[in-house]
Amino acid sequence: MASDSKCKICRRQGAKLFLKGDRCLSAKCAMIKKPYTPGPRKKKRPKPPSEYGKQLKEKQKLRNWYNLEEHKFREYVMKTLKARGKVADASAYLIKLLEGRLDNVVFRMGLAISRSAARVIVSHKHVLVNGKPMNFSSYQVRKGDVISLKEKDKEKAGFKNIKEALKKYKAPSWLELDAEKLEAKVKADPILDEATPPADLLAIFEFYSK
Repeated sequence: MASDSKCKICRRQGAKLFLKGDRCLSAKCAMIKKPYTPGPRKKKRPKPPSEYGKQLKEKQKLRNWYNLEEHKFREYVMKTLKARGKVADASAYLIKLLEGRLDNVVFRMGLAISRSAARVIVSHKHVLVNGKPMNFSSYQVRKGDVISLKEKDKEKAGFKNIKEALKKYKAPSWLELDAEKLEAKVKADPILDEATPPADLLAIFEFYSK
């Protein structure tokens, strides 16, 4: 996806989804320079969105936030809906599934500037899970798993200078990050409040319940 297209996703959703890493934190962010929907500017006041439109927008926010195709995102939501009544908090369960993806963990470790970049790192076989190569971005990490980079890849240009940056980086509490070794151990399940999803999860459940 072209970089401009990523910016348009945030502008269309009216929320900063951090799809371009550090650029999203700078004054160059499109949500700062052009905080309006892309396309021709309409003079007439837009009609308020329908309930369906609101739910669709919330769904798109979270789907793009985690860099997922529709079919995969729907799979996670439907799994959560089926688990209702069996889990204490459906919202926390959904976030546990999404945050527990290997590509997201690589991003949360600070090894990639975005989830899309993290997916590339995983698919290019740079990542080990418990010492074994794993190139499936959707792999669900478990408590006790150790996620690391292949030893020979640590000296490559893309990772060589990352150790210094990681010394100042604060990983989520459910990850025990070793900046020197470029690895992390999964200590617990991901936490909903810590994930700070940019969408109304209940609206998403309503969207898929119809």
